[in-house]
Amino acid sequence: EMDRSSTLIRDILNPDFTNVYVSTPELYDDIRSYVHDISPEMEKIVKLYKQKEPIYDHFGVEKQIKNAFGKTVNLPGGAYLVVEHTEALHVIDVNSGNRTASKENQEENALQVNKEAAKEIARQLRLRDMGGIVVIDFIDMHKPTNRKILFDYLRELMLLDRAKHTILPPSKFGLVQITRQRVRPEMNIVTVEKCPACGGTGEIKASIVLMDDIENNLNYILREQNEKGVTLSVHPYIEAYITKGIFNLQRRWFFKYGQWIKVKAQSSYYLNEFHFISSKDEEIKL
Repeated sequence: EMDRSSTLIRDILNPDFTNVYVSTPELYDDIRSYVHDISPEMEKIVKLYKQKEPIYDHFGVEKQIKNAFGKTVNLPGGAYLVVEHTEALHVIDVNSGNRTASKENQEENALQVNKEAAKEIARQLRLRDMGGIVVIDFIDMHKPTNRKILFDYLRELMLLDRAKHTILPPSKFGLVQITRQRVRPEMNIVTVEKCPACGGTGEIKASIVLMDDIENNLNYILREQNEKGVTLSVHPYIEAYITKGIFNLQRRWFFKYGQWIKVKAQSSYYLNEFHFISSKDEEIKL
C-alpha cells in the first residue's frame, strides 16, 4: 500500500513540474524511488532541501495558503474574488477592483476580468475541493458572444478537474452555476486571527474605566508593595492623555504619591493595554 506522499505524487505529477523539494532524507529516498518507477525521466526533479531555514518559510508556503484560502482572493490584474460558504451552496462574487475602463471598451474589459477570474475560480474549486452547488456572479456582459466565450473558456479550464462536474450556461442575470462532486473533505483553513485587544468580541473596555484600572493598580503598587522608580508603559494615545498639559495626571500622581511616575509610550500596544515596570526593568505582575 502506498503512503500519502506517493499517492499525492501519483495524483498530481505532470510534465509541468520543474522541481519537487523534500525536507527529510528518508522521504526523499522514497519519493525519488517512486518517481523513478512511474516516470524515470522526471526522477531528476526530486531534490533534497538542505537549507537551515524551514522549508515552508523558504518557499512562502504558509503565506500562499493564507492568501489562497481567505474569504477574499486577489487576482494579478487588480480584480478580486469574494468566496462565501453556506449550508446550501457556495457563492463566488467577481469584482473588478481598481481596474477601470472607458465606456467604449467596458465590455472588453469585463470579458478580460471574467476570464482572469474564471482561471482562478477553476483553481480554487480544486484547491478547496468545493462540492455541491457553486454559484458564480461574474461581471455583467451585454454581448451574447462574450458570454459564450466566457462559458467555453470556463469549461475548458474545468477539464483539468478530476471531480465530476456540470456547468450550466450563464443565466439572464449573468450567474453561472456549477455542480461538483467532492473528492475529499473540503479544505477549511482559518485565515483570520482573534484581535488581541478585544478577544474577538469587537468591544474593548471604555477608556474612562481604563484610567480607573491604571490608578487602582498604581495605588496598590506604590502603597501596598512600596515599589520605587515605577514606569508605566501604555499606548501613545494614553501616554499623551496622562502627560500633556500643565495640570496633567502625571503631575497629580507626583503630589499624591510623593514620587515621579515615568510614563513610556509603546506603539506596539493596543489601546487599553498597560504594564508597570519596576526599577530593575522587570514587569510588575498584578
